[in-house]
Amino acid sequence: MPEDDPRLDYTREDWEPATDSLDLAAMIGSRICHDLNNPLGAIGNGLELMALNGHAAGPEMALISQSVESAKARVQFLRVAFGTATPSQRMGGPEIAGIVAAHARTARVRIDWQAMGEADRGAVRLAFLLLMCLEAALPFGGEVAVARSGPRWRLTGTAERMRDLSDLWAGVAGRAPMPEVSAPLVQFALAPQAARAVGRRVDVAVAEGGAVLEF
Repeated sequence: MPEDDPRLDYTREDWEPATDSLDLAAMIGSRICHDLNNPLGAIGNGLELMALNGHAAGPEMALISQSVESAKARVQFLRVAFGTATPSQRMGGPEIAGIVAAHARTARVRIDWQAMGEADRGAVRLAFLLLMCLEAALPFGGEVAVARSGPRWRLTGTAERMRDLSDLWAGVAGRAPMPEVSAPLVQFALAPQAARAVGRRVDVAVAEGGAVLEF
């Protein structure tokens, strides 16, 4: 079977029936990310072959190669954030750290990932969604530190300027109904659903110059 065969790389969880809106959204996310990953991998392989043949020199090819690697990193991150996660599914520490490091290279904020070691995939999904929420709240740059003590996760975002998203934060914490969200902010609507899926509640504390999210 060819390496880029579209039937490859699906996990068993990717094929499990959807039971609610989060499951359906996750299956759609997994499908889209999977289908994007194959052509990106093929482009990367093609660039490597061109380099071996001496045809990949120059700033133009370097820019293409860098763009492909950035896109692959983004797809990996989004597949965890928006993809499927079953209660028994785990992620290894090196895999998580690699995905975060690749994502951090193109993020608008500095990411200090301190949550080392193996973790439940559902908790990692929630952490990634909340990281995306903090990135949306820090559009002018800043830093996000992610730490874990046992099963407890803590994300701390700091910046000189923050976007006022108080209604969305209230929805994430369950203090108010979640308002309608646009596509760039869909992570706010998915985060509380992902929290319920792993039996957690997100505590949100927002103040001038920062925000702390715990679950």
